[in-house]
Amino acid sequence: MNHYLLPLCLLTVPLAGCQQKKDNQNEKEGQKKPNVLFICVDDLRRELGCYGSVVKTPNIDRLANKGSLFFNHYVQVPTSGASRASMLTGHLPKAKSDLSNEACRTRLSEKPEGEIPETMFHQLRRNGYYTVGIGKISHYADGCLYGYEAPKTDIPELPYSWDEMLFDAGKWGNGWNAFFGYADGTNRQSRKKQVKPYECADVADEGYPDGLTANLAVKKLNELTAKGEPFCLAVGFFKPHLPFTSPKKYWDLYDEASIPLSPMPDIPEGCNTFSLHESGEFNGYLLGEEKASIQKKVSDDYARKLRHAYFACVSYMDAQVGKVLDALEASGQADNTIVILWGDHGWHLGDLRVWGKHTLHETSLSSAFVVKAPGCKQGIKNNRIVSSVDIYPTLMELCKVPLPDGLDGKSFVKLLNNPNDTNWEDAAYSYFRNGVTLRTPEYRFTRYDKKGETITELYQYNQDRTEHKNIAQEKPEVVNKLLPIWEKGITFKY
Repeated sequence: MNHYLLPLCLLTVPLAGCQQKKDNQNEKEGQKKPNVLFICVDDLRRELGCYGSVVKTPNIDRLANKGSLFFNHYVQVPTSGASRASMLTGHLPKAKSDLSNEACRTRLSEKPEGEIPETMFHQLRRNGYYTVGIGKISHYADGCLYGYEAPKTDIPELPYSWDEMLFDAGKWGNGWNAFFGYADGTNRQSRKKQVKPYECADVADEGYPDGLTANLAVKKLNELTAKGEPFCLAVGFFKPHLPFTSPKKYWDLYDEASIPLSPMPDIPEGCNTFSLHESGEFNGYLLGEEKASIQKKVSDDYARKLRHAYFACVSYMDAQVGKVLDALEASGQADNTIVILWGDHGWHLGDLRVWGKHTLHETSLSSAFVVKAPGCKQGIKNNRIVSSVDIYPTLMELCKVPLPDGLDGKSFVKLLNNPNDTNWEDAAYSYFRNGVTLRTPEYRFTRYDKKGETITELYQYNQDRTEHKNIAQEKPEVVNKLLPIWEKGITFKY
């Protein structure tokens, strides 16, 4: 069997009368629909050159210069599967199961198609778009349901969203092996976690999975643009998710001794450690030189090594994004294509002594977000607060596709041309474990239920967005002002 170009799930499910004729749809609108290129990146915090980071990301920086770069984009859940489920459906979490990586599987998989579209890609498909997914768009690495160490299946995680769901697993054989893969073709599972959390191998871009994903995306993009019909291509890149593995040439972009450490390496004053964690995912890479703990931060030397590895992964991913963007430019379709680049959540790189996501703190909930759309202004640095649930309605408005009832998100299309729109509400809600947090322009207000005890945290931000002190007890007037706004975000009881 050829594993080097293996479409793991090729879906051609009829839409039971929901699919409209593309030609008729275009005639009805009197103009050609914009195409969509949606790029999902795993664990991508706001660590890009365009955000002022030392990380070298010339391709995403170029995209940001042609569109809107959002400095205050927040995900709804700081874990991959749940964050993606909320973004894809346009819904805030409504049950504890919606905070799990299995959120899409629980809500959508192996169920009959209903009148309500399962995701925004399903809605595009119903309205004349040819939809293709490549890589990790929802939770499962190749879009099919199976466990990390189980045999691969062809059961789709999102049964109605795609005309085609593709992935090139290369020498790793399947999606999960590739997701946790090392350059020699092994993976975290096959090596029983006896691996380091990073690797620098002297290989070509295709020596790691994201290089194969970029090549497949370029090939499919060329096919789609040649057809001349409206398409939506969603591409999911793995890096910079653990393990921090990338080709040596991207490591060589950085001098490790010069890499900056976290500006907030310690636990904020008054912060309840219930809001943090012991970096279990990171510590699961058993050959790491040091273990992370909120009791004691890792050494500065090891922190720089790990940040070096993460930065190299971001640069590697950026190069793969660049290949896809270059192909779009060469196709002649760039001016009629909406391009969205979205990080599914942030990641603590030693911030608050944590290595990982899974907190309701700023670093875990804020992620990279860029939108470029035909007819919209270029080079916008947008400081308004937007949420991942807002992407669905925004994309539908840009595509002139009807919006299903009941979405929690709001379209921010106006912000793409007028960042100072006075009608926009600057508030974002996020959820995890037994906590709900509200982000406003100046504050983050969070409450946790710890076995019946209410824990309240309030952080005030300056421009560096660091969390130094929980001021909830010092500023009860602010707590009282924010509490009714926070209560609007209570969508279920724990």
